[in-house]
Amino acid sequence: RMSLAAMATDAELPWASPWLRARWAAVLLLLLLLLLLLLLLSSLVLLLLPLAAVHSQCHAVLEGLSLLKSSLGSPGSGRLTARSTELSVTSKGLELLVLKGKASPEVKLEARAALNQALEMKRQGKREKAHKLFLYALKMDPDYVDALNEFGIFSEEEKDILQADYLYSKALAISPHNEKALSNRGRTLPLVEEIDQRYFSIIDSKVKKVMAIPKGNSALRRVMEESYYHHIYHTVAIEGNTLTLSEIRHIIETRYAVPGKSLAEQNEVIGMHAALKFVNTTLVSRIGSVTSRDILDIHRRVLGYADPVEAGRFRATQVFVGHHIPPHPQDVEKQMEEFVQWMNSEDAMSLHPVEFAALAHYKLVYIHPFVDGNGRTSRLLMNLILMQAGYPPITIRKEQRAEYYHVLEVANEGDVRPFIRFIAQCAETTLDMLLIATTEYSVGLPEAGGAAGCKQTIPVKT
Repeated sequence: RMSLAAMATDAELPWASPWLRARWAAVLLLLLLLLLLLLLLSSLVLLLLPLAAVHSQCHAVLEGLSLLKSSLGSPGSGRLTARSTELSVTSKGLELLVLKGKASPEVKLEARAALNQALEMKRQGKREKAHKLFLYALKMDPDYVDALNEFGIFSEEEKDILQADYLYSKALAISPHNEKALSNRGRTLPLVEEIDQRYFSIIDSKVKKVMAIPKGNSALRRVMEESYYHHIYHTVAIEGNTLTLSEIRHIIETRYAVPGKSLAEQNEVIGMHAALKFVNTTLVSRIGSVTSRDILDIHRRVLGYADPVEAGRFRATQVFVGHHIPPHPQDVEKQMEEFVQWMNSEDAMSLHPVEFAALAHYKLVYIHPFVDGNGRTSRLLMNLILMQAGYPPITIRKEQRAEYYHVLEVANEGDVRPFIRFIAQCAETTLDMLLIATTEYSVGLPEAGGAAGCKQTIPVKT
């Protein structure tokens, strides 16, 4: 017998007619077509898998955009326009946005049930349980206006006027015309203003005690020198710089780099040192208004060694800071003009120095006029205002970073007073440190890595 292959190739066989050869060619062609079809089908299967994945990703993006749209609401909604920073709204509509997920109907139902239970526990006198249930209701639905009002009333009964006022102001930021919140806020606002003014008076009395210390006092001179290095250490550490206090002292005193450490971080330290020298030697003693050029000059020194291209100029790109969307770059110069105009106005000058300095800090951070270095520049501007008013410069410690950012976010949501109080507490702590360090039993500055906070204060004897 002969194989099929031999039959197909042996042209000398007598029965291998042209018709048979054509028939076998057709069979081979059909087999080839079937093979090509199988290859095509396998390719389609491979292609379908990534296409399905792309489709699911596109679907997820569309769902995310839909959720974002529902979370933000319409451009003219009351929640966005209710907040005020005494600065004009940007022409591009990129005003302050705090992006929060909306509670689902099921979660809102659970929050309502928790509020009802809290009110029942309060009625029964079980105030600790009521407190926990109020917190739970607001954790479920942070925008629950009824819970904010009721928890505010509960806080008033607990003599926590500051928290009550904060809860009422938050309720009004969500629902500006809520009658209950308006009534409650009208009751707490005068009390809160009185509390704040009393606190400012305590700070003023401590300033007088510090001013009474002789300028040649060796302990005062020593602690002020130490606080200089501490200030640079903490203000760059808040921004994520990893250099230690001793390394920062080495860089400033020797101008030599620390081996094995980031040059960018070391340049940040040199920039802060240059900016502090400029503020201390040029701006503090100068009589006259603070100008936009002064702020740019501070920033040019802050960022000049780390990023000389962006140093000393307003940003030309849009930036995003957490949940906050700062003004469009086209509006930055205009808002900075308004900011400087406010700083030199009678309204600003009539404020208590700590309040003025805190507001200037917040407003500059809100505009976020630079690509980088906004926080460091804002803290320098704050201390410039304090020093021009006769106050010592204050340091926000890196251990307070979470609280610092939290009160800034609360200010973004519409209530700047917690931020002002935070700065006031830091000012009091600085004064206490100076008073303690210049007593007979000096304790010096707290360790750089310690957990000392702004709330460690000493009483004032009147």
